[in-house]
Amino acid sequence: MRPNSTSAGRTFITGATVVTMDEALGVLEDACVEIVADRIAAIGLPHEGTPAGAADTVIDGRGFIVFPGLVNAHMHTWQTALRSMASNWTLLEYFRWMHAGLGTLFAPEDIGIGTYAGALNQLNAGTTTLVDWCHNNPTAAHTDAAIDALARSGIRAAFFHGSPKPDPAPGQAPFWEVPHPRAEIQRLRADARFGSGGLLSLGMAILGPHYSTLEVALSDFALARELDLTVSMHQGGGPARAPEGWTVLARQGLLGPRVNIVHGNGLSDAQLDRFVESGMSFSITPENEMTQGHGHPIVGRLRDRGVAPSIGVDLESGLSGEMFIAARIAMVHQRALDNAAFRAAATGDAVIPETTTIHTLDALRWATIEGARMLGQQDRIGSITPGKQADLVLIDARLPNMQPVHDPVSTVLMQTSLANIDSVMVAGRWRKRHGALVDDHGRALDPQAWLPALQASGRRLAAAVGWKPAQPKDR
Repeated sequence: MRPNSTSAGRTFITGATVVTMDEALGVLEDACVEIVADRIAAIGLPHEGTPAGAADTVIDGRGFIVFPGLVNAHMHTWQTALRSMASNWTLLEYFRWMHAGLGTLFAPEDIGIGTYAGALNQLNAGTTTLVDWCHNNPTAAHTDAAIDALARSGIRAAFFHGSPKPDPAPGQAPFWEVPHPRAEIQRLRADARFGSGGLLSLGMAILGPHYSTLEVALSDFALARELDLTVSMHQGGGPARAPEGWTVLARQGLLGPRVNIVHGNGLSDAQLDRFVESGMSFSITPENEMTQGHGHPIVGRLRDRGVAPSIGVDLESGLSGEMFIAARIAMVHQRALDNAAFRAAATGDAVIPETTTIHTLDALRWATIEGARMLGQQDRIGSITPGKQADLVLIDARLPNMQPVHDPVSTVLMQTSLANIDSVMVAGRWRKRHGALVDDHGRALDPQAWLPALQASGRRLAAAVGWKPAQPKDR
């Protein structure tokens, strides 16, 4: 039965395979998920009986896999109108074209439409929580355009406020000498859009000691600690501007669970040891790290220390926005590194490992539970657990690419594509239903309401910097 509203009310999903990502519940076959308002109320098996009471909506889940909404732990959503433009860039080219060029031309409307379209695409691909690492907001109007777009999309989002990185003009202090804007963060901290219990939360996307002076890093860390905000920073891509920065920050007691490292490819073993001991979190973006020259993703190095990363898409200006693809790439790349290490150490005929080093369940945890942990929201999202928010995905496993389903966990990771994402729910409200994005009233969204503005933004920005697709003769 099709609901006439995107609000769940009281919804039963019956007969589904439920991959809960809850360690105690595991995988349940032919199960019923009960959703009341914005929460998962119960998960039951047929022999336990159907939950008592009438439902507003009963969904026949036979042939479907119910999975927690994905958590995209790192994405620069403002770049959505620039899709494919960065696909052939190294990190140095990205800095030159994006931060010193294209980024300087964004009006608030460009930020708004890019963020809105990017958030819709995340919902379309099964992501229910997006960490929007917005580092192109020179004015409050740019910032507000991004936040309003996230709210309008209906996605659960952590808005991490960053700062632009243009080349300095004559007489102007370079961005790495400029502390994060205290007044702007205080304004956002008091903003009702980030009210307790809502879909939007606030964090800080700072430069960190790799991309700023020590004085700026100390100021930014102290501000985040003062306002009790998660602070996130890129780590990698050339020499650090404050080589002694991490030592000083640790000495001053500014490291801890509310500190998030993005990438981290060039960190030393001693630094990783210190960060893990401090309880810091790590977000990797494997596809872009390997594409742009960051180095190998640090999945294995973290695993060897008993911790796991969250995972993100990073740049839709160069890559797909699909989290299942990012998780698969992270897993198979680390398997390849481990297999190569085994071969290098092997003697005689033992050149093939007897078993794999990373399982599909591990990779799914990076895209769900670990993302929730990075945000400090593991009590709300990341698994299908009674009492948590009803953020979930209905994966159509009846399609030819999924059948037969022998191992639901591996099927979810290795076989799921965009074509299988049938429905997406955020906090008990459908945001995608029967393959179509929907509004608050259950009506399919009209692409003409936003697509022309996205296309116009992308064309204007590309023309302004003279960007054209690279040709073989240009390389």
